[in-house]
Amino acid sequence: MPVSAPMLSPSEGAAVLAAEQAGIPFIAYRDVHGDMRIVPLDDVDRLRIGRTADNEVVLAGDREVSRAHAELRAFGAGWLVVDDGMSRNGTFVNGERVVRHRRLEDRDVLRAGRTSILFRFPSAVGAESTAAATRQRAVRLTESERRVLVELCRPFLEPGTSAVPASNQQIADVLVLSVPGVKSHMRSLFGKVGVEDLPQNRKRAELARRALDAGLVSVRDR
Repeated sequence: MPVSAPMLSPSEGAAVLAAEQAGIPFIAYRDVHGDMRIVPLDDVDRLRIGRTADNEVVLAGDREVSRAHAELRAFGAGWLVVDDGMSRNGTFVNGERVVRHRRLEDRDVLRAGRTSILFRFPSAVGAESTAAATRQRAVRLTESERRVLVELCRPFLEPGTSAVPASNQQIADVLVLSVPGVKSHMRSLFGKVGVEDLPQNRKRAELARRALDAGLVSVRDR
């Protein structure tokens, strides 16, 4: 059953409030004993959900949950839920089945088997208007830049692949370019899409996210 304010005991409500005030992403769910669990997501980039003990979120008491059911993955400044055929019974977000992966929004409710998991990202709420403005900005790409951008995003378009942007070497191999040539196009793309000021380890994922959100790359490019 979903984790929601009316169902929380005073101590549980205090724990959720403390997590919200911290401003970091977290998930909350009830374990097999009915106890609420809060799992912060600030120090991880991947979280596995399943029935067996080798998962970070263990739903051992739910027989409708697969042994390896789904994953939460950091993507740019946000998070994805990924179920790329991993589960037998599917993963749902707000009642809709996840097809390969889905970007999560603050207060989304995931369901794996009979277990509901609340996703919270309080600090992302205030940034939504800025993100929307970024998506609306016209971006003019050269044909070469667009080809590089499509290959960067291809792992998110192809069934059976991980939700991780392609590397410069992978792009170079597909497009028959040199790695320095790909890097040059990537620097230009970082500037045009407005991610050049982000930390280096976040630029590629955020570029891919914004390109997909703005329709610069879509499933038609498969």
